Amino acid sequence: MLAAKTLPFSSPITKVSNFPDSSLIFPKSVPAIKANRNILGNPFQASCLKTALESVVAPDIQSFPAATRVKILSEALPFIQKFRGKTIVVKYGGAAMKSEALQASVIADLVLLSCVGMRIVFVHGGGPEINQWLGKLGIKPNFLNGLRVTDASTMEIVSMVLVGKVNKHLVSLINKAGATAVGLSGIDGHLLTARPSPNSEQLGFVGDIASVDPSVLRPLIDNYHIPVIASVAADKSGQSYNINADTAAGELAAALGAEKLILLTDVAGILEDRNDPGSLVKQIDIKGVKKMTDDGKVAGGMIPKVNCCVRSLAQGVRTASIIDGRLEHSLLLEILTDEGAGTMITG
Repeated sequence: MLAAKTLPFSSPITKVSNFPDSSLIFPKSVPAIKANRNILGNPFQASCLKTALESVVAPDIQSFPAATRVKILSEALPFIQKFRGKTIVVKYGGAAMKSEALQASVIADLVLLSCVGMRIVFVHGGGPEINQWLGKLGIKPNFLNGLRVTDASTMEIVSMVLVGKVNKHLVSLINKAGATAVGLSGIDGHLLTARPSPNSEQLGFVGDIASVDPSVLRPLIDNYHIPVIASVAADKSGQSYNINADTAAGELAAALGAEKLILLTDVAGILEDRNDPGSLVKQIDIKGVKKMTDDGKVAGGMIPKVNCCVRSLAQGVRTASIIDGRLEHSLLLEILTDEGAGTMITG
């Protein structure tokens, strides 16, 4: 078991001037890094890594001696070695999407993880944006058991907002941060094929996922591009459906044989006592989480997230984590430390 180490990335994101040469951080003599498509030997990858680190490292770290700075960063090496070359699917939403500061934190984390050799797939929803645009058009949002009731006019807005606005905005932010993002929806390349929900008479165009074809993603992630996927899909007749983003992320993780699925949420994770934020369950297996559900400890909006994780694990994903998206740099805490930033569920 790797010793728990938490990187000092809690300060607000600020660009750092005079950042030390990347060769000081990851020496070229380290085989694990050198083997990973020669990240430091590739000018784009080296520039990407430097840009990402500049956006993550706290400004006051420059007051530390150079040896201390290098030691802090080098402590991430065992975790980088563990996950380099592995696929990690991240579902993005909630508070991390609504707050500009948290959004910048998530983007910086994604770029850094990609630059050190992890294959990142980024799946997003966009509920608040959809509600905002529905309001502008005088359409009242309607929900049933936490799912958006989606008639034909609402589906049109969902597609325009998720695919045309939110998706391209996230792609632009990732590209600006130094990586290469490609925006897609479930419709592109038959990535996700939808079918009507069993409650379609009440929910309208809310769909389930009938099948996943990840072939359009493989060339992208093999070249360390970041696919950014809006949770909209179509059935075989071409009818578009609104897909739950957690579900989409879980099914994509399974189809890609991902090492890890991460759901960013507005809570600390799974709590032993729902009324006590300090009762966080750091790690649990499928059997344990099913017992917590049966006992009523997992309830409400956490149930579909847990079910999504359990389903992906049953299909071969190694671990699934529900982490606190309100915590700055929660992705780095989850992947680059043993401390984590929420609850990890294992098979």
